[in-house]
Amino acid sequence: MPHIVIKAMAGRSEEQKKRLAQAIARDVVDILECDEASVSVAFEDVASGRWKDEVYLPDIQGHRDRLYKKPGYEM
Repeated sequence: MPHIVIKAMAGRSEEQKKRLAQAIARDVVDILECDEASVSVAFEDVASGRWKDEVYLPDIQGHRDRLYKKPGYEM
């Protein structure tokens, strides 16, 4: 049962979030060969001034070994 959490800087519209969640869910179903009903996608809006402390340091820098797509920036 895949659950995907998307952390993004605040400012995306509800429509953008829904479209991205639907696209990700479609790919998860296709690639992992699971039922669509088992997939969930959540959004966490992060203020730009808090990105480094709330996302970059704990989730990116702190876990580089489990990143399958690394960012093209450093902080």
